[in-house]
Amino acid sequence: MEARLFFIGLAMGAYAWISRRFEKSGTLDTPNKTGLWHALFCALAAFSAVLVLMVSMQDRSQFSSSAGAVSASEVYLSLAAAAAAAVAGFWRGRKAGNKAETQDYYLAEDMEWSETVFSAVLLAAMLMYFVLQAFKIPSGSMENTLLIGDHLFVNKFIYGFEIPFTDKRVLELRPVKRGDVIVFRFPDEKPDAQHCGSSQYGKDFIKRVVGLPGDVVQVKDGVLYVNGQKQPTPPDGEYVDGPNRQPESLLAKSLSRQQYQTLWQTHRLDAVLQDVQRDYFGPVTVPPHDYFAMGDNRDRSCDSRYWGPVENKDIKGRAWFIYWPPSRVGLIH
Repeated sequence: MEARLFFIGLAMGAYAWISRRFEKSGTLDTPNKTGLWHALFCALAAFSAVLVLMVSMQDRSQFSSSAGAVSASEVYLSLAAAAAAAVAGFWRGRKAGNKAETQDYYLAEDMEWSETVFSAVLLAAMLMYFVLQAFKIPSGSMENTLLIGDHLFVNKFIYGFEIPFTDKRVLELRPVKRGDVIVFRFPDEKPDAQHCGSSQYGKDFIKRVVGLPGDVVQVKDGVLYVNGQKQPTPPDGEYVDGPNRQPESLLAKSLSRQQYQTLWQTHRLDAVLQDVQRDYFGPVTVPPHDYFAMGDNRDRSCDSRYWGPVENKDIKGRAWFIYWPPSRVGLIH
């Protein structure tokens, strides 16, 4: 969302800047020119509004978002709205262009709106990119810490401000700690890769950090071990009954530890083992700058056991507090 807002703001800023030049030079001196320029503003406004509305609706229906790319459906609907708005804007602007005073009126009106949108959208994009972002929980993988339908804010600056278009962070307040509930971009960058039954490419996930760089992580009979130490169950975590435990994969037993580590680290373990590693997993060593993340509801969680480590560059921030529904408002631990 923040990337889209950023580019919408730039487009509106460019429109406002060029309009100022047209105003000084008197370029828009015919009905057709006035109509075309007003049509461009209407098209930009409609395209931006529909795109933001669609992404907003998507974010409220599932805990996912596009990783920098705009989907085809978003583009088609936004372009259709832009085309319709452009036709209406051309007719309106051309009609006004017959009179000099209305020419100036529409130019000034479009400039004022584009400058307002430029300022507001860029500010919103910066806040969402660097400071705070809202998310909604769509699944039960974090129950009962986070429930389906919970709305929460994510602190995006606690692990440092991300430098746009790079993997670097600055001004880190503190490092990622074991037990942190983090929001991150899905780590496998192959759009067609299948994990947990479908493509997870571009989605945002929320999980708890259970393994730090260098930690040895293993799951035996559904019990998590880190560096050989049995880990306590997460607060309010939900699990299936013991008799429903999956058997250890015979194929997993046949792999050497290095083969297992390589498959896991390159996000291919679940493809080879066909998702049979919920209750018997590892051991693996968490690579430098990476983390092992699991849902609190471990028996119902698509997590690092299946698709590998979370890279530091993919972490968006730490889940901060629930703001909706009112009965569940509070900090996330």
